[in-house]
Amino acid sequence: MNLVIDLICQHRSIRQYRDEPITAQQLDAILNAAQAASSSSFLQANSVIRVTDPLLRAELAECAGQQAYVVSAAEFLVFCVDFHRHQAVVPEAKTGYTEQLLIGAIDGALMAQNALLAAESLGLGGVYIGGLRNQPLRVVELLGLPSEVFPLFGLCLGHPAQEPECKPRLPRALVVHENHYSEPFDHALLAAYDQTMAEYYRSRGSNQKQQTWSGQIRAILGKEARPFMQDALRAQGFLLK
Repeated sequence: MNLVIDLICQHRSIRQYRDEPITAQQLDAILNAAQAASSSSFLQANSVIRVTDPLLRAELAECAGQQAYVVSAAEFLVFCVDFHRHQAVVPEAKTGYTEQLLIGAIDGALMAQNALLAAESLGLGGVYIGGLRNQPLRVVELLGLPSEVFPLFGLCLGHPAQEPECKPRLPRALVVHENHYSEPFDHALLAAYDQTMAEYYRSRGSNQKQQTWSGQIRAILGKEARPFMQDALRAQGFLLK
């Protein structure tokens, strides 16, 4: 339809990078795009940690489950929810509310998506690293994050050394509802999508496997999802109210 929509719809996660730096001008454009994202009540409740120290990158890669591309990417950015800055500006500010955590998480995701789209428009690629939340308080320690700052996820960026296929998304009818939530659930449509995903996984160029989308969701949601997260958030001053 247009270049912007084409770019968005061609998104793929890139985990292999050429040994080539991102220029200062490119990084500046990426960060400008990130800061241009919408901000709830203009709170601007996020900070970004640019990690350039190779040893620190290696520690963070270990926290994220030994994801080697955290080390190999040209740039690694960690997006954080940040209300520490607001406390510095207004010491009597009422913070620690769950709603503020949601604001910071949503706005952080908007910033990161802007950053990745900007990078992709420059011919770069990247992948998000939610695995940092495997050991959130260790990441807090490594990055020296003060109270009321919490790491949401990382973003690897670099020059792509691979061309993975685009993953088929869920059928629109299972995602977009009109006026009210559609019931009953369309299991036939899901079955067709499961077949599409099974074929995608069998035929893609790398990391071929036998799996459906339903099977993937069963494997992920069939176990506890970071049950330590609530305590970690509270330790950093969130979810207090």
